Amino acid sequence: MDISRRVFSTLTGSAAAALALPAAAHAAAPATPGGPAPTPAPGHPGQGAAHTVAFDRYALLIDGQRVPIWSGEVHPFRLPSPSLWLDVLHKMKANGYNAVSIYVAWNYHSPAPGSYDFTGVRDLDRFLDLAAEAGLYVIARPGPYINAEVDAGGYPGWLATTPGRARTSDPAYLAHADEWLTEVNRIIGRHLYTRGEGTVVLYQLENEYASFVTSSTGTDYMAHLYAKVRADGIDVPLFHNDKGRNGYWVPGSFDTGGEQDRYLYAFDGYPSPSSTPPDWGYFGTGGAKGGSTASPATPGFTAEFGGGWFDPWGGAEFGGLGYAESRRTRDAAYERRFYLTNLANGIKVHNVYMTFGGTSWGWLPAPVVYTSYDYGAAIDEARNQTPKLLPMRQIGSMLAAFPDLAQLDRAEDTAAAGGAVRVYHLANPERGSHLYFLRNDSTQGATVTLPVTTATGTVTVPAAPGGMRVAGKDMKVVAANLSLGRRAVLYTTAQPMWRAAGDTQDVALLSGRPGDPVETVLVCRSRPTVTVTAGSAEAVYDEAAGTLRVNAVLDGLTRVRVEGGSSAVPLLLLLADDTAAATLWPRDTPGGPVLVRGPALLRTAEVHGRELELTGDTAAPAPLEVWAPHGVEHVDWNGRRTSVRATPDGSLAADRLLPGPADVHLPALTGWRYAAESPEAEAGFDDRAWRVCDLTTSHSSTAVPAGQPAVLFADDYGFHYGDVWYRATIDGAADAQTLALTYQGGTLGLLMAWWDGRPLGTHRLPTPTKAQDTVASWTGSAEFAVPADLRGEGPHTVAVLVRPMAHAEDGGANDAFKAARGLLAATLDGTAPTWRIQGATGTEDPVRGPLNTGGLYGERAGWHLPGFPDRHWSPVALPHTDSRQGVAWYRTDFTLRIDRGTDASIGLTLTDDPARAYRVQIFLNGWNLGQYANDVGPQHTFVLPGGILRTSGTNSLALAVLTDGTTPAGLPAPALTLLGAVAGGVPVRDVPAPGYGSHGVRGR
Repeated sequence: MDISRRVFSTLTGSAAAALALPAAAHAAAPATPGGPAPTPAPGHPGQGAAHTVAFDRYALLIDGQRVPIWSGEVHPFRLPSPSLWLDVLHKMKANGYNAVSIYVAWNYHSPAPGSYDFTGVRDLDRFLDLAAEAGLYVIARPGPYINAEVDAGGYPGWLATTPGRARTSDPAYLAHADEWLTEVNRIIGRHLYTRGEGTVVLYQLENEYASFVTSSTGTDYMAHLYAKVRADGIDVPLFHNDKGRNGYWVPGSFDTGGEQDRYLYAFDGYPSPSSTPPDWGYFGTGGAKGGSTASPATPGFTAEFGGGWFDPWGGAEFGGLGYAESRRTRDAAYERRFYLTNLANGIKVHNVYMTFGGTSWGWLPAPVVYTSYDYGAAIDEARNQTPKLLPMRQIGSMLAAFPDLAQLDRAEDTAAAGGAVRVYHLANPERGSHLYFLRNDSTQGATVTLPVTTATGTVTVPAAPGGMRVAGKDMKVVAANLSLGRRAVLYTTAQPMWRAAGDTQDVALLSGRPGDPVETVLVCRSRPTVTVTAGSAEAVYDEAAGTLRVNAVLDGLTRVRVEGGSSAVPLLLLLADDTAAATLWPRDTPGGPVLVRGPALLRTAEVHGRELELTGDTAAPAPLEVWAPHGVEHVDWNGRRTSVRATPDGSLAADRLLPGPADVHLPALTGWRYAAESPEAEAGFDDRAWRVCDLTTSHSSTAVPAGQPAVLFADDYGFHYGDVWYRATIDGAADAQTLALTYQGGTLGLLMAWWDGRPLGTHRLPTPTKAQDTVASWTGSAEFAVPADLRGEGPHTVAVLVRPMAHAEDGGANDAFKAARGLLAATLDGTAPTWRIQGATGTEDPVRGPLNTGGLYGERAGWHLPGFPDRHWSPVALPHTDSRQGVAWYRTDFTLRIDRGTDASIGLTLTDDPARAYRVQIFLNGWNLGQYANDVGPQHTFVLPGGILRTSGTNSLALAVLTDGTTPAGLPAPALTLLGAVAGGVPVRDVPAPGYGSHGVRGR
């Protein structure tokens, strides 16, 4: 079965030439659709050069070339240490992602109307610079509304007090939204890929906007946002993310000023991991919600696809097991099965939500989540790489290395024999390549054969006995008619992962599951010389067919060297099981392609003549082997020369193992000091400077209760985040009987009351279940009896502390975020007294921002800050029991001396008897890093990010403990916990942490 010269040239010619282009040329050289994908080079790619971003029905067209976007979601505001942004971006780039998608939270940047802050931990400019430095495209998603399980869905607290219905064309709302967009677009605009100064290639309008789809309220709103963003100079394609494939806001559904070819349809998908992966596009059932008919002229685009899921207070979503269970149920096999199904359905812009979840620190979290936003993501909250990253690297590298995959159509249906395996068949109409995605939805493994279309006709694969194995609840790829540099592969049952053409050798990397039998057939017009240099493989040459068949069982890294046959340049065929693939790091550089084996992470690779400079991480002593461009003789690892030797496989191997991380010694936390607070509860407390509750109307979506002479809602008085105090002076209450209080607080909101300093009791809102986390459960009413021995003519003092747990999101575009927080109604025996109110305005700390602190006395007085003079506080040994109703503080300092070459992720762990009801706010160096609810859970360990944590120096730890008086409580003995350590990392700058002496404290 002879292969013609025309077929051979189709499979090898143009692709081989393209593979020789360095990354810098990719970024700047004009090309045609179907050519090699341009990749952002380190730094600002093509600075000053003209660039274009467009699309056809297959993919984005970046500088005229089809580029599948393989993206992951990261929220800079959930990692309040800008130095570590680069760490996460490096890990994404190394693991096959070519893009990062980001929300920008309006509330994070705007403490007050007209005030916008993009400095420090809010430095969006810096994040976008780092994304370009890491070589990642950016999908920008600045709202105005983002949802994201953050307070008010990202709306600033002050917006809750303004007129105008949000997420509509109401002019009062649009005035504020436009102001926000002006500010954020000024920054995003500087980083557009089209300007040659950044890598932003897509921009999202609004977020999951499913309201007013068929009314002018919605269409006018979307048209206004479109026009506003374009007026701000954003010239990359715009899109909206439909909440499910509903066909909402497809091109033509609202006025885009005649730019229908500059707007894309996208949708979100969060299928259950126990479900069958849905067919969204090519293999769908038709109609707006299926098939590719929702927007046939634009590429398939999932703006959010489930990379995990969030967990509510109490941990009901994952049976109390937390995000480890999310990661277990949405593991590497889940990613292959669901994400490859997406690719089979024509999805060419694919964003995984989340790839790094991070931390909802301070008062950032919406009522539906607790502090950790780990999400079960591929990079965990402590920045550790998890096994979920390997499939992302395998798929992302495949998409980048094989441009054929950017242009695929559905091909004729076919079926596998021997097992119940779903087969998706796609083909490139220009290059003749074929992709088969085999999915096994059973829990049992299947062994099958498959008819495959090749350049020589249809053949049944594998040819060797035994069949192909598809593990239960898993998926694999079979490819036909692909180029491996100067050679063509007729078909392979191992997933293509990477290829590179060199001056003296081509390298091809194929991967799969450990123990899988794989078969690769190469076009060889004459008999080659085959040498298995590592592992075990069988090679059979078929002279009549002009093919070389290589069979192996994946076990580590099998190396097969093919010389002669159809090329003067040898081919090194690397067959890697997942264990070996996890140690292999392909990278395209301006100096040529590089493949590194051994370390836990490859961050950067730069070729300078005979020098190859590498940076990366090791989790333990590790080998180092590199396949580098011809002429490279020396290798540096993290700035140090590494002695290497040449190997028969054309690589350079280090003579010694790379060192692992230094030992990390964490001190015990001792030397605690204690002080009780809540002086606001005492009768003699001076509240004359507090705001009188005297408003009679509100823009809240909560109606002012009948019979209340004044509005009590905290937002209306400028207190948007954290605890709020109310005080009232009562005269003539000789026969006082009942204090009735109604409040609204979100999940786990609570209320405490005192009469003349004596506790009356606590009321708390319920812990959510899977079926219950509704607005109805966020309102509570309590009645407290006035103690008989405290009655009398007075005057008497009533004090009430309300802990609201954030504002509702506004997914329904019904102003739910404007629902009141704090007291709604308060009467004594049916009569409403006059109240004063005190909380945090969000403007007290410009460095840490509006979401860092609430209205506790200790917060207002700076007890959480480093350097606060606590020498007069009482020494205390932990664990400590303190069952008084109210708040107490515990402070200590500790010193770390972690080796500068070691990146250590450290957490604070609190563990106690869950019958003890109390909550803890955790302040590290003045930064509020989370809230612990001992009797609710499930979170017990809180990440202390480097930069905020001084890993070489002294740290201040302050814990504010809220006890409700119903059980023995207090504080256990907190412990520092090592969550991960590697040698390497990125340089980390200390995040500014103004201390007590330099901090303006207001509102005592």
